Amino acid sequence: MRLNLITGGLALGLALGLAPAAIAAAPPPAGRLAFDVTRNGADIGDHVFTFAGQGADFDVRVATEIAVRVPLIRTKVYSYEQQSREQWRHGQLVHLVSTTDNDGTAEAVDAPVSQLMPGSLWSADSVRATRLLNTIDGKTMRVQVADLGAERIEAGGRTIEAHHYRIAGDLDRDVWYDSDGYLARLTLVADDGSTVVYVRK
Repeated sequence: MRLNLITGGLALGLALGLAPAAIAAAPPPAGRLAFDVTRNGADIGDHVFTFAGQGADFDVRVATEIAVRVPLIRTKVYSYEQQSREQWRHGQLVHLVSTTDNDGTAEAVDAPVSQLMPGSLWSADSVRATRLLNTIDGKTMRVQVADLGAERIEAGGRTIEAHHYRIAGDLDRDVWYDSDGYLARLTLVADDGSTVVYVRK
């Protein structure tokens, strides 16, 4: 079984082109965004962003742990783990360090970054970009974004107002951001056709 889930992934892809105008981002005041991950309604793991720093200079640590098991016998048939660190200076991503184990396939990135938003998608500034950095392999993904408008969704244990966008191209995701511009929900269709949902705790 191979789901090829997340993060930054939350996929694979390569694109070339001129660098877009720089996009600045800022961390959430709480310093943390945590998500439950489900597949076809069943809990399969967690995805957590932890922010540290001041103002426009900060680091983001991203931890993802996913395990899909066979019902009843509880045998693990797919696993995904990623640990990454994004270094942001003056509101721009400048360096990415990432290690990923995608069901036994290892990937690693340790590289400087210039004028790209990460595919981790934690900030709504991501949907202003036409290229995103794949946090699994360090390659560049070309994307198109459709604005699907305001919606009410469940996040953080309550109903909130959010804005829905659909990302397509080298990365295919539906994302919802809260009124402050931080990721509240994400959905994707895995390689096996199952629906995977990230919902903020």
